[in-house]
Amino acid sequence: MNERKALLVGGSGFLGSAVAAHLAAQGWELTIPTRRRERVRHLLVLPTVDVVEADVHDPAVLAELVAGQDAVVNLVGVLHSREGRPWGSQFEAAHVALPKKIVAACKARGVGRLVHVSALGADPAGPSGYQRSKAAGEAAVRAGAPEVGGTLLRPSVVFGPGDRFVNLFASLLGVFPLLPLAGAATRFQPVYVEDVARVVARCLVDPATVGQTFELAGPQVYTLAELVAYVGRLTGHPRPVIGLPPALGMLQAALMEWLPNPPMSRDNVRSLSVDNVASGPPLPLGLVPTPLETVAPGWLAGAGLRGRYGEFRRIAARGY
Repeated sequence: MNERKALLVGGSGFLGSAVAAHLAAQGWELTIPTRRRERVRHLLVLPTVDVVEADVHDPAVLAELVAGQDAVVNLVGVLHSREGRPWGSQFEAAHVALPKKIVAACKARGVGRLVHVSALGADPAGPSGYQRSKAAGEAAVRAGAPEVGGTLLRPSVVFGPGDRFVNLFASLLGVFPLLPLAGAATRFQPVYVEDVARVVARCLVDPATVGQTFELAGPQVYTLAELVAYVGRLTGHPRPVIGLPPALGMLQAALMEWLPNPPMSRDNVRSLSVDNVASGPPLPLGLVPTPLETVAPGWLAGAGLRGRYGEFRRIAARGY
């Protein structure tokens, strides 16, 4: 096998760790930048991974990281930002400015391949700053062509051990006797983290995916209330789910924004005003999606209350 090298920007997170494991198993030599090396010890056991402390938002640092790579994978995304138009400052830095810097670094260093993980629902006219900023990041990647051949991936909410979605609700259900919920009727098509990693790996070696945009979803559509109810049954904490009207949902989120690491924001509620489902086949390239029901019981069923409290603290510490 020819030696292949890739830079994983955002490779130290939940999704990035799965992508790193898949690529390392295929023999890729990976560089993964992180702000704190000691927080990603789980990646150090992968024999082809080099974890480096670096600020990827610094264009000079980013250019050095990109140098000598065969490809770049951008996995950076945030769910919360200060309010702003057309989006807040955190969304600007992570979703808009960083993709522009990555494309510029690829051009400067002659790296012609970029896989960019965006989000299902990215839309320049979307109701939330999250959706609009994700669309702007996609536009930055497209603007890099033809020097930088980009592939855009749009996953729905990603689930798996350590996720920021299913595990958050599992923790909340273990604490509160009922759950008032904004966007309870919003439909989702959650995708397994390992399936997303498989798609990233396939795109890196398939030249036919250059210039393509792929939606990534699971095989089943659920309302948010149905998802929360299912998680409650698995964890042994079934709770009443009370759907909130939009005005009350916005009020609840506004109050939560005063918390150090809020589980919900007003921008999240705006995102919940539209469904988050695929417009076609759930996965590209002939891949078969993994049902939530086949894997969620493995890490949720039988979990103790102490474990759920620990998970809640861990999620809160890193942000929802």
